[in-house]
Amino acid sequence: MGEIRTSVRLENTGDREYVYRGDRAEADVRRTTVEGIVDTGAVNLVIPEEIARELGLRHHRTRTVVYADERREERPVTVVTITIGNLATDTEAIIGTAGSEVLIGQVVLETLDLIADCKNRTLAPRHPEGPVLPVR
Repeated sequence: MGEIRTSVRLENTGDREYVYRGDRAEADVRRTTVEGIVDTGAVNLVIPEEIARELGLRHHRTRTVVYADERREERPVTVVTITIGNLATDTEAIIGTAGSEVLIGQVVLETLDLIADCKNRTLAPRHPEGPVLPVR
């Protein structure tokens, strides 16, 4: 099994709201493109604190996270827009420690309806027409 890395664009969701309302220009939206690791064992998106700072993201609460070695820690949570390919969603993100990697967890994969193929190291849409989300 192989690690899946993919390019993601992260964007300040609040800045985008200002653009929608006509209060700011598109060029004012703080964004960055980075490489992320698809982590099918993670629930949420994780972004390092330096990216959160660069994008001007503020945290609105904290959550307890559990690391692979079973350590627990309180980490801040923010909201960010993530784009993978031509698919985008606003999502909560755990703000990780400085120098940590961007981890793309199950919430993003399910919301964007993406399938991780670890054998071929690819991330692909489940449906060619775009995300199809079940509603029950």
